[in-house]
Amino acid sequence: MLHVVLLGDSIFDNALYVPGEPPVIAQVKSLLPKGGKATLLAKDGAIVADVSKQIAGIPSGSSHLVLSVGGNDALGAIEMLAEPVRNITDALSILSTIRREFQRSYHSTLKQIQVNQKPLAVCTIYEAIPGLSTELQTALSIFNDTIVREALGVDATIIDLRAICTDADDFSTVSSIEPSARGGQKIASAITSWITSRPA
Repeated sequence: MLHVVLLGDSIFDNALYVPGEPPVIAQVKSLLPKGGKATLLAKDGAIVADVSKQIAGIPSGSSHLVLSVGGNDALGAIEMLAEPVRNITDALSILSTIRREFQRSYHSTLKQIQVNQKPLAVCTIYEAIPGLSTELQTALSIFNDTIVREALGVDATIIDLRAICTDADDFSTVSSIEPSARGGQKIASAITSWITSRPA
């Protein structure tokens, strides 16, 4: 039986940001074949280091795992990005530190998930957020490059939210960094398409 588990942050745990509309978990459930199940372990506000607690709660009968995390880690790095620098080399040094710390944490998390020996898909961080500066979009590429590289290293499927959530309507009016019901529907469709094409 199909039983998908959603791990990570508010990309999946977005009920607070779509009042009166279905959150991602409800949309995933509505798209699964008859008898399919979905469990939400993702938590609003989670960073990569928090996912280990979620992993401990993965049901034994799960068939597929999906991870979407990293956006809050990127938000946490904004203060470092605002530090004054003397030249571009100094700026790149800061970016290198951010990338190295994120890579270490993300790598460790994927290794923990692998212990479950279930098909895994990981999501990139979308960047078409209304009002997001081009500078911060550029900084996000460091996080996304790490996600893609680490996912390939464990043979995980990549669900590229950068190519899925591309319109302003895909983002919540409550908080523009969260998916709207429309964006959530696109994410749910990508998840269920992967699940039905990838047997456990």
